[in-house]
Amino acid sequence: MSKDDEFLECAGCVCAGVRRAARALTQHYQHHMRGTGLRGTQFSTLAVLAGGGATPVGRLARRLGVERTTLTRNLKLLEKKGWVKSSGEADARVHVVTITPKGRAAAQATLPYWRAAQASVGPKLKELRLAELLARAA
Repeated sequence: MSKDDEFLECAGCVCAGVRRAARALTQHYQHHMRGTGLRGTQFSTLAVLAGGGATPVGRLARRLGVERTTLTRNLKLLEKKGWVKSSGEADARVHVVTITPKGRAAAQATLPYWRAAQASVGPKLKELRLAELLARAA
């Protein structure tokens, strides 16, 4: 076996495949949301806050599946646009994030575009062959 041959099995790497799939799905949603003023990640954050109310940053990060530091950077932009507000509780380490009326309006205006992306994602999922990818992990 040559040096190059020992890495042939890596072509089926589940981690790399999931990352490619995530990028493709993000692009699918971004395509549908183009022109709304919201990126997919921003819409997801606003949707979670709109549906669940004020949420501590740590819990929000877990619900969105992102690192807390990444979320903190993203929230600064949302706060700058007036879409969310952050406030500390008695414990200064706990920051609670709330959607503002302006943020709710932005999310509501984007909701039909998200619905279109959601309704049309099936063919994209088939194209990505996620079932095969997941079968490799089993």
